[in-house]
Amino acid sequence: MTINDYNFAGKKAIVRVDFNVPLQDGKITDDTRIRGALPTLKHILEGGGALIIMSHMGKPKGKVKPELSLGQIKDEVAKALGVAEVKFAPDCAKAQEAAAELKMGEVLLLENLRYYPEEEGKPVGVEKGTPEFDEAKKAMKESQKEFAKTLASYADCYVMDAFGTAHRKHASTAVIADYFDADNKMLGFLMEKEVQAVDNVLSNIKRPFVAIMGGSKVSSKIGIIENLLGKVDKLILCGGMTYTFAKAHGGEIGQSIVELDKIDVALNVEKMAKENGVELVLGVDSVCCTGYDFGNFCVKEGAKIETFPSNAIPAEFEGLDAGPLSREKFAKAIEGAKTILWNGPAGCFECDDFTAGSKAIGDAIAKATAEGAFSLIGGGDSVACCTKFGLTDKVSYISTGGGALLEAIEGKVLPGVAAIKG
Repeated sequence: MTINDYNFAGKKAIVRVDFNVPLQDGKITDDTRIRGALPTLKHILEGGGALIIMSHMGKPKGKVKPELSLGQIKDEVAKALGVAEVKFAPDCAKAQEAAAELKMGEVLLLENLRYYPEEEGKPVGVEKGTPEFDEAKKAMKESQKEFAKTLASYADCYVMDAFGTAHRKHASTAVIADYFDADNKMLGFLMEKEVQAVDNVLSNIKRPFVAIMGGSKVSSKIGIIENLLGKVDKLILCGGMTYTFAKAHGGEIGQSIVELDKIDVALNVEKMAKENGVELVLGVDSVCCTGYDFGNFCVKEGAKIETFPSNAIPAEFEGLDAGPLSREKFAKAIEGAKTILWNGPAGCFECDDFTAGSKAIGDAIAKATAEGAFSLIGGGDSVACCTKFGLTDKVSYISTGGGALLEAIEGKVLPGVAAIKG
């Protein structure tokens, strides 16, 4: 069943969205995720149905935390949907009455799903690796099923439209689907677009295919890097990973981030790239600083900023962005690409002193896209880069999922998709 084929008239639809939006003083600072869900939510209302919206916010770990209440955003959701009111259920597991009273055309927002540990299905307060943990895990799985069954009881049909959590087998993203037959569960428009975007990158490749992997650690990206080495023509590795690769060849990296236990992994990536005929592109110089405040994204007073070769950084300096030679090298590698994947920034882009590397990549992707490339941008930081540099309308597709996108590109089956498609 697809959302376009389904008749929502007279039906109550429970929709899993990703409204885990950033808040400051109770106000939404970035409504991208809400806007992403609007086509699905409006389609249901326009089709004569009623909406029950469920989401998580933050990581309350099974406890009620008022600062993570979805009640804070109900008025903004109403405004985005163009409805007079969004009703609110302050307890997502005790919303039977509110759901029963819901009339067609009305909207009900459930409280934060993760106030209940059953949502994630992880035992609380028990040490892993103990017999007690195994028992608690078994009991929690049963409780998770009951929680999912309760959520399912509120509605006639289920729509999964939260790609950002599709890689988790949570009560609301996968288990709930067991309580609806095949004709009454479906992916939303956002999910369909996300799945199609991944398919365009992995199954419908137009070459040259260039992937850009940034971020701080090789370890967090090794699965996707290894999978991409069998698919791409060029692989650009930037960000903090630069220094593990530099160290692997005896380079001096000063105070730069490094994973000394991943030196062998870095060397193996280089070996695999060579074996697969993939051009591996690494930065050759870095913009470095003697004092950076990671908590406030700023340079400390009196700190020096200078550019050095990435393998010859003085002891007191830390590499924080790609240097001018690296930026030129990255842009050249992206030039002429027909398929592009970008995940992870080239530096600490939150601070204006270290945005140049990420901006150079973004600008090169926008240029290639204008020339006919399909570009997929995924991961919170890469998306934030596009927003900061005004590139959101200059790339083909911006994914709402970080971890989910990476796992999909690794070739893993996403529980949130499998639960619908079987």
